[in-house]
Formats: sequence, C-alpha cells, structure tokens
Amino acid sequence: MAATEIKTEINKVLENVPEDALADVLSYLKQLPLKTLDDIKLTAHLRQILTEDSELLDRLAQ
Repeated sequence: MAATEIKTEINKVLENVPEDALADVLSYLKQLPLKTLDDIKLTAHLRQILTEDSELLDRLAQ
C-alpha cells in the first residue's frame, strides 16, 4: 500500500474515533518521528502480545 493510500485510510479511521481519544492519538502521532525504528517495532510487538494473549493476562491478573 502506498503512503498516500495509508494516509487516506488513517483519515477514514480517524473519522470514527471518539472525540475524547483524538488528543491522545495526536500526541502519539507527534511522538512517532522522534522514535527509532526499533522502538516502533517493539511497540508493535507488545501490542500484538497484549492482543493475542489477553485471556492469559486476565487470568494472571487474578
């Protein structure tokens, strides 16, 4: 997917983001250019783990 297509898709998704969350999204996006590629990959991997293992994490928290 080309960068322009990705930006278009991001804009479409942002149309459905609750207004209360928009400031957090903006803050996150502003921080991205300051991050290294390794930091961005680490964040993506952590998000994947949290998503895939949410049931296990819930059980561990109890």
